[in-house]
Amino acid sequence: MKIVLFDTRETYENLLPLSFTRPVAAFRIGIVTIAEKWQHFLPGDYSYLPMDYLREKFPLHCGQDEEALFIAGNKLPDQTIAFEAMQLRPGDALRDKGGVWAYRGTLNEFRALPGTVGRESANDSRRINYVFDIFLVNAQEIQNDYMWLTRNRRSAEPDKSVTVIGDPCLKKGGLPALFIEEGAQVEGCTINVKDGPVYIGRNSQVMEGCCVRGPLALCDNAKIRMGSKIYGGCTFGPYCKVGGEIDNTVIFGYSNKAHDGYLGNAVLGEWCNIGAGTNSSNLKNDYSKVRIWNYASRRFMRTDLQFCGLIMGDHSKAGVNCMFNTATVVGVGVNLHGAGFPRQFIASFQAGSPEAGFSDVSIDTFMQVASRVMGRRGLELSRVDRHIFEHIYDMASQLKH
Repeated sequence: MKIVLFDTRETYENLLPLSFTRPVAAFRIGIVTIAEKWQHFLPGDYSYLPMDYLREKFPLHCGQDEEALFIAGNKLPDQTIAFEAMQLRPGDALRDKGGVWAYRGTLNEFRALPGTVGRESANDSRRINYVFDIFLVNAQEIQNDYMWLTRNRRSAEPDKSVTVIGDPCLKKGGLPALFIEEGAQVEGCTINVKDGPVYIGRNSQVMEGCCVRGPLALCDNAKIRMGSKIYGGCTFGPYCKVGGEIDNTVIFGYSNKAHDGYLGNAVLGEWCNIGAGTNSSNLKNDYSKVRIWNYASRRFMRTDLQFCGLIMGDHSKAGVNCMFNTATVVGVGVNLHGAGFPRQFIASFQAGSPEAGFSDVSIDTFMQVASRVMGRRGLELSRVDRHIFEHIYDMASQLKH
C-alpha cells in the first residue's frame, strides 16, 4: 500500500521553526523519526505531502487518481493506532480532536475532503501539536521505540570500565535496559537505567567520566563528551556532539552543544551550534507558567508549562557565554553573540547581540556559512536545499512588512 504522511497548514505553522525545513513526520522523537515509527507498525511505500516548497526534496509517490492511505504526519503511532488505520476502507476517514488523521482514497479525493468528515477514532491523543510537545513526550517515546527496536536483537557488551546502576533487564518485556549497537565506544562512564532504558547507536561514543540517566537515545555516530551530565528524556540525533549539563532535550541531528553550560526542556534542529559556557533557562524566577512564541498567531501563546527551554531552528548558532531566557524561540539561520538576554523570539536570518541589536543576514552570507559548516562533515548544501532556504528567506522578509 502507498502511504502518504501529510501536513496541514495549521500543523506546519504551530510547529515552526522546526517545520520550516522538513515535514513533521521527519521530526525525530524518541529514538527514530515519526515516519520510521509508522514504517515499523505499518509497512508500505511511504512518501510525504508537506508544504509546496518542500516537495522537491520530499517528493510524493502517489498519482492524482491513485489510491493511498493518508496519515497525519504529527500522529505518533502504536500498534493499536496502526491497526485502526489499516482497517480503513476506500472513502473512510478517522478523526480525533485535531481533525482528520487518516483517510483512504485518491489524492484528488483527499484534497477535496471536508474538515468534518470521518468517524471518531478510538485514539484521541498522541499528536505533536506544538513545539514543546516534543520534549514533553520524548521520554515515553524513547521507551516505546526501545521495545520494538531492540527486541530479538543482541546488544554489544559494555566495557568493564562502565558502571551500570539499576536492574540490567527492563521489567516490561524482559529486554536489557542498556543496548549498545556495534561499533559504539562506551568506556569509563556511569549509566543509570532505573528510570528507563539507554540506547547507544552505531559508531557513537560515550566518553570517560560521563554520567547519563535513562531514558536516553544516543543515535548513530553521535558523541557525549568527557564529564558530561545527561539526564533522562534526552535524544541526540545522528552526528551530534554534546557536553555539559543537558536535561529532557531533543536534538534532531548534526548539531553541537559540546561544552559546559545548561540546556533543558529544549528542542534543536539540525546544524545548530551552542558555544562554550552558554546557558538556557527553562524556569522563570517567579515559577509562573511560561508563554512561548507561536508562528501561527504571530504572538506569544499561553502554555500550562512551568518548564520550557530553548527552541531553535536549523543552522542557528550561539557564541560563547550567551544566555537564553525561559522559552526562547530562535528561527532559522540566526547568529547570536555577546552577553545579556536576547528577546524571547528571534526571527530567522538575524545576527547580533542583546547589546548591539540585530540586523538582517543576507541570503548569500547564510549560504556561504551553511556550505562551510556542512562541508566539515563531508556534506554539500544541495541545489534543492538552497531553494528551500531561499523560500524561507522570502517568507521571513514578507513578515517584516
